[in-house]
Amino acid sequence: MPLITYREAIRHALAEELARDPNVVVMGEEVAQFNGAYKVTEGLLEKFGPNRIVDTPISEAGFIGMGIGASMLGVRPVIELMFWSFYSVAFDQILNNAANVRYMSGGLINCPIVIRGPANGGTNVGATHSHTPENVCANHPGVKVVCPATAYDAKGLLKSAIRDNDPVMFMENTILYGDKWEVPEEEYLIPLGKADVKRVGTDLTIVAHGRAVISALAAAQQLEREHDISVEVVDLRTIRPLDEETILESVRKTHRVLLVEENKPFCGVDAQIAYMIQEKAFDDLDAPIKRLSAIDAPAIYSPPMEAEQLPNPQRILKAVIELLR
Repeated sequence: MPLITYREAIRHALAEELARDPNVVVMGEEVAQFNGAYKVTEGLLEKFGPNRIVDTPISEAGFIGMGIGASMLGVRPVIELMFWSFYSVAFDQILNNAANVRYMSGGLINCPIVIRGPANGGTNVGATHSHTPENVCANHPGVKVVCPATAYDAKGLLKSAIRDNDPVMFMENTILYGDKWEVPEEEYLIPLGKADVKRVGTDLTIVAHGRAVISALAAAQQLEREHDISVEVVDLRTIRPLDEETILESVRKTHRVLLVEENKPFCGVDAQIAYMIQEKAFDDLDAPIKRLSAIDAPAIYSPPMEAEQLPNPQRILKAVIELLR
């Protein structure tokens, strides 16, 4: 299989779905002539034209609202946010309207919209551009939340998200855009709501999503090499719907679990997962559930300090050793 970047995988998914379905459109700031702020949409304007690849004003509330209205009439918009931090100015459109359209219409009206873009810290762009709102979005029934860690997953999950009839919040990571992974040339889909065991182990389970999966895998390799500790890494891939069974199966096998996320700890995604594990697999645990998240403060601008604020491999390694004592 060819090696392509995370960025290219998303572009391929967009191109394939644009070619497959004439109702798919891409909208956002600078997605057309400028090829996207992160060059994800490079070449799509030339291939599909300005009616399918649409530049918008700098008004998230405006173009997301427009996309939601269009989706209710049969269009399948894919909206690019330059930063997911900017979702807050369209909170009403996304989480009050899009999330509730199908319910409020008694199932008569769907809202098949995808909102995608980077939702991460670690790029030293300050607190107002570094939010990880997967927990906020997942709190709202009617919304699906996807956080791919690899190029392979990003492509397969995005194609499924575009075909889904509900609003899907697709949260990428700026730091991953240049990472290369094997991605098949033939078409494939990854169903929403199915986690993936990225690494098989026996001593302890790490549950993670997004770039935290990559950090967990790096820590797991070091733990095996230096400490003879076998770590299983479960990649959630989607936050909502959540694949509880894959998590529980791993916990019942290893009997210890570390939950890792770049989200903040208070009311984070892992708080929900910790509750689910203790409710459904308490008797299988040989140690308390441990959580490792971003340090609970606004994203720090200083590069070396922000690197320590996030759950890097060394913080994960230390947490694993403490859990196994």
